[in-house]
Amino acid sequence: MITGASQGIGAGLVEAFRKLGYGVVATSRTITPATDPDMVIVQGDIADADTADRVVAAALSRFGRIDTLVNNAGVFIAKPFTDYTDDDFAAMIGVNLAGFFHLTRRALRPMLDQGNGHIVNITTSLVDNPSSTVPSVLASLTKGGLTAATRSMAVEYAKRGVRVNAVSPGIIATPMHAADDHETLAALHPLGRIGETGDIVDGVLYLESAPFVTGEILHIDGGQSAGH
Repeated sequence: MITGASQGIGAGLVEAFRKLGYGVVATSRTITPATDPDMVIVQGDIADADTADRVVAAALSRFGRIDTLVNNAGVFIAKPFTDYTDDDFAAMIGVNLAGFFHLTRRALRPMLDQGNGHIVNITTSLVDNPSSTVPSVLASLTKGGLTAATRSMAVEYAKRGVRVNAVSPGIIATPMHAADDHETLAALHPLGRIGETGDIVDGVLYLESAPFVTGEILHIDGGQSAGH
């Protein structure tokens, strides 16, 4: 199950998991129907509990099990803290935290019944490496919550066969960032470039294939986590 699956990292993850032979349940607000018989499309706002119900029901109805959940959907709004609005707060809490809560809680139950499963949360390197040039307190508040929850869940469910990990990206070339900004954004990374969708997809696939790894926050951020 992959959230935020209509574009960017989410679309890349859908393609990669299908190439590995996984059946995929893909969800987002704007996702379009698929002709692939091993893909199930669920359109909806991940902030709504009803969407989580429909995604899990679709997975169990079509495939009979849930092996992996990638909580990829996210909202990122960079503003000085005093410029944030109540609507900004509601949007980021809704997608980044409520979306994680609703879907993960529902997906975890069949994983525990199976005795195995894997949950991957997509966070942001800004949680650990805030930048004065990218004011983003609400991103740190919400995605930082995912980082903490990843470790807590990993410990709670390790002995029940469910692994929980996270990928912490730097700035990635997705529709979220205008092409004209790429050169400026590249300078924020020690490697001197912004990341590609494939960099994050490769990280998720590594975690998927690493049975001795849980509770890991995998920084794929061009060196931001090492320093500037």
